[in-house]
Amino acid sequence: MKKPFLQRRIFDVRIVELIVFSSIYLFFASAYHIALWINRGGYTQEDNILFDPISFMDDSGLGYTLKLIITLPIWWLLFRKLKIWSIKEKLLLHLILLPSFVIIWQQLYSVFSNVFGFFYLQGPAQIWDIYLPALFYILQFGIFHSYQYHVDNQKKIKVEGELRAVALKSELSALKAQLNPHFLYNVFNTISASVPPENEKTRHLIAELSDLFRYQLQASQVEKVPLKEELDFVKKYLALEKERFEERLQIEIDVDENVMEEMIPPMLLQPLVENSVKHGLASLIDGGKVSITISKNEDKLFFEIADTGVGIKNKEKIFGKGIGLTNTKMRIEKMYNSTLQLSDNIPQGLKVNFVI
Repeated sequence: MKKPFLQRRIFDVRIVELIVFSSIYLFFASAYHIALWINRGGYTQEDNILFDPISFMDDSGLGYTLKLIITLPIWWLLFRKLKIWSIKEKLLLHLILLPSFVIIWQQLYSVFSNVFGFFYLQGPAQIWDIYLPALFYILQFGIFHSYQYHVDNQKKIKVEGELRAVALKSELSALKAQLNPHFLYNVFNTISASVPPENEKTRHLIAELSDLFRYQLQASQVEKVPLKEELDFVKKYLALEKERFEERLQIEIDVDENVMEEMIPPMLLQPLVENSVKHGLASLIDGGKVSITISKNEDKLFFEIADTGVGIKNKEKIFGKGIGLTNTKMRIEKMYNSTLQLSDNIPQGLKVNFVI
């Protein structure tokens, strides 16, 4: 869809802004010309036309045209090239640009006035050709800076509004995510209560699954949990998987007792263990072993999840394909500036290591 004409850009400036910019110069040039015309009594002279082109250029047109030409590179420098500079730094730069603007304008104005035969001030009266251009420089760049502040502020308000909308959407999504496991948790308890006493094994499995959902519900409400709780959750998950795989799934957990109360992000280990079971061991007739090793050295926790499954040849492409590994990798990177290290297990399988 094409933008409206006034919203189109020329040299990264909207046409409407160029029109307003030019109008400022036309207004001041016209006001100055009218003031001089009144001062010399032009209204009492029939042949002294107010907006005679030659008279207009002589009075103010030439001067403001030169001011416009000199202003353009200064504007580009301040609002494009040095856009990231703070207002304080730009104000200090004006201490150099303002006298440069006045001197260049004064010299050019005298040269062009001589060329066209226009009047210009000389001698002590030249002080007005310093004072008035300097005053106009301060006025116009005061307007420019105020307008730029307005534009930046509007962008900031728009971004903040978008961020609030995203935050609200995320909060609602989080609440919905909490409702799902909460609902399922209650449903599992209802189903478990309806299972006949003689099917105790089924009742036990449903209760274990219900506990998994309860932990997931609690985990969605906190930043971190003790390592012991996370391990209990992983053990319940592995116990359910073992009911399916039976002797094909072997489990080995080696964790120092002195790290059990360490706080870690919830649901950190389960996706990695699930990846080992479902993608590493599930396709093997004889199954295999999943081992979890956690230790502490100084102030760092070292994690290793290994399996004796089929392994992965292209370890880089695995990220992005599955949710579990990819999300866990992103969480570790953002929270601890660490990452998942994937390597071949011996004699076969995959090994995942990370440090937090």
